[in-house]
Amino acid sequence: MSSTFGRLFRVTTFGESHGAAVGVVIDGMPPGIAIEPAAIQRELDRRRPGQSALTTQRQESDRAEVLSGLFEGVTLGTPIAIVVRNTDARPGDYDALKDVFRPGHADWAYFQKYGVRDHRGGGRSSGRETVGRVAAGALAKAALATLGVQIVGGTVQVGELRAEKRDWDEVERNPVRCPDRAAAEAMAALIARTRDEKDSVGGVVEVVASGVPAGWGDPTMEKLDARLGAAMLSIPATKGVEIGGGFAMVARRGSETNDVFDGERYATNFAGGISGGISNGAEVVVRVAVRPATSIGKPQSAATREGGMTTIEIQGRHDPCICPRVVPVAESMMAIVLVDAWLGQRALRGRDR
Repeated sequence: MSSTFGRLFRVTTFGESHGAAVGVVIDGMPPGIAIEPAAIQRELDRRRPGQSALTTQRQESDRAEVLSGLFEGVTLGTPIAIVVRNTDARPGDYDALKDVFRPGHADWAYFQKYGVRDHRGGGRSSGRETVGRVAAGALAKAALATLGVQIVGGTVQVGELRAEKRDWDEVERNPVRCPDRAAAEAMAALIARTRDEKDSVGGVVEVVASGVPAGWGDPTMEKLDARLGAAMLSIPATKGVEIGGGFAMVARRGSETNDVFDGERYATNFAGGISGGISNGAEVVVRVAVRPATSIGKPQSAATREGGMTTIEIQGRHDPCICPRVVPVAESMMAIVLVDAWLGQRALRGRDR
């Protein structure tokens, strides 16, 4: 099973949704970078369940235990291992689904591949696997901050409701993590209504990196936008990625979408900060389509392992909209890709920028 992402900055996650613990091993973190354990915990708190009425009510504290790689507040350049214990797992909630392939889930495809599966919340295919990514992302963000690179993200669409503003300071002030206060209120109402109907709703998460210097990435097989696409699509429940102007550019002309460079900066940013697979110095802008959560309480038809069909109503604690908790995960995957690209550029040219 592929559980490692990255070339020079390698992130390997482990653990199952309802197992003893989940966690991550990070290899390739440069030495001498100051890391506060509280910074790791802050990121995990943004992702953890039970943080509002709009998320799953599974109550996990998600306390990070750093086992190696840090000493007296700085990285050693050795592998960093972080573990998070599962304290509110309820595997019994899934007993009735042991021999059922839930609609929309990876159950059947997973069983076809491995011949065995952990039916307790999806095992490795559960969104709980992303705990390790967020812990690694906290380290990646700290490394990027030494270069002046900052990453922000937010929910910019829920259902058909779209954010019109990008006030990134607003994101942590509302449970939807939307950068538009007015849109956030409407989104929250839609999510609450969907939850009460025992259903789910999807949306779009946007992530922006500022301060990325020109020159990171590759013009062919390791394009920066290709790596970002792979990173975002590896997040559970994501079904689409666009960079900069994205799909909307197909309805416009080249004369409208060509970013003019004046020798210092770009007048527009339809390219999303990436030209020919290489960062161009503008903000790197990525949007991720997040499908509606597949675990819903409405009656649904489902296939059984023995053959035939049955009707199920999925019990347990699930998100009516995954977007608010995808935000810190998407930020983390952006940070992981950018650190990897930075280390690659440093190896190639012997300099950071």
